[in-house]
Amino acid sequence: MKHSQQKSGLMFGFVLIISFVLVLPAARFAYFAMSPYNAESQDTKIIEVHKGENPNEITKVLVGTGSISDGKHFILLGRLTRQWRRIKAGEYQVSAAMTPIEIFGVLTSGISVSHPVTVREGENMYEITEDLAAKGLVVRSQFLALCRNAGFIRSVGFFKDHLPPTLEGYFFPDTYFFNRSMSYSDIALEMIKHFFANWSQNEEKRSHEWNLTQHQIITLASIIEKETGAPEERAVISSVFHNRLRKRMRLQSDPTTIYGMWERYKGKIHKSDLSVKNEYNTYVIEALPVGPIGNPGKEAIQAALYPSESQFLYFVSHNDGTHQFSRTFEEHNRAVKRFQLDPNARAGKSWRDHLKKPASVQTGQ
Repeated sequence: MKHSQQKSGLMFGFVLIISFVLVLPAARFAYFAMSPYNAESQDTKIIEVHKGENPNEITKVLVGTGSISDGKHFILLGRLTRQWRRIKAGEYQVSAAMTPIEIFGVLTSGISVSHPVTVREGENMYEITEDLAAKGLVVRSQFLALCRNAGFIRSVGFFKDHLPPTLEGYFFPDTYFFNRSMSYSDIALEMIKHFFANWSQNEEKRSHEWNLTQHQIITLASIIEKETGAPEERAVISSVFHNRLRKRMRLQSDPTTIYGMWERYKGKIHKSDLSVKNEYNTYVIEALPVGPIGNPGKEAIQAALYPSESQFLYFVSHNDGTHQFSRTFEEHNRAVKRFQLDPNARAGKSWRDHLKKPASVQTGQ
């Protein structure tokens, strides 16, 4: 009897020890899963999860940023809860004030940190690329190479009538939200898709009425966008270029010359630059450039499609963002003498001045 009691006591003690050995780690593990590393932390960290990364690589980053306390427990937690297979590539904001379970919730949400990139009316692909590169979204040379890649441009599938030499003109002005896990092609495609979402059958029909391709309309719109800072002038500027094209006159647009020498452009255009022959310099070629010189907005595209009715063939700057329009070369020369050659006409003026004036004054009419 006594021996039986001793045996029962030993068995109870053994079970108690085993339970303690099993339950204590489980309790510690549960505490780890439900507790933040530092509940008082006010800092957040941005981590990048790349496609194909394994649990060890992701966990190492989290430990390195001080977001979790125990890498082994975190890996085990992900396996037990089957979270590793649900993690999506992207940029995520995490904090030591989050519990490991909450961190997994962020990593599996697919809701990445986004970087706003604003494409402004008239900006060219070089300027857009600089902005993307400054935010760490692309490497400048590589993204520009993609913009010129005929294979990629063909693969986009939107260009039917004409395969453009570059993607210039097809990054529609708007604010986009990109993250660093996006491929260069995904970034480009988002902007291109936005362009084609704004090019309807109405625009297509109107371009055919002018006997111009979509590419030619966008090229013309990009020049209009660059030539004036006054929205109410766009349709008049457009009429000048339409009139010149109809008469087979050179467009003689300074912005096209600047674009043709963009890689060496230092902020000033010289008279000698006007005679440099390239596919964009409209002082030399007798037609539209080979492609757009920037990315026009909706209003500039509409101006290219619906110009004002006029007999104007020339315009010269008022030095305040608006222009003087002329029908003949003699009228134009007088306007140049009045507004450009007279130092008093230029003193203290800026193209930004039109923003301060009522519309009736802006047009000079």
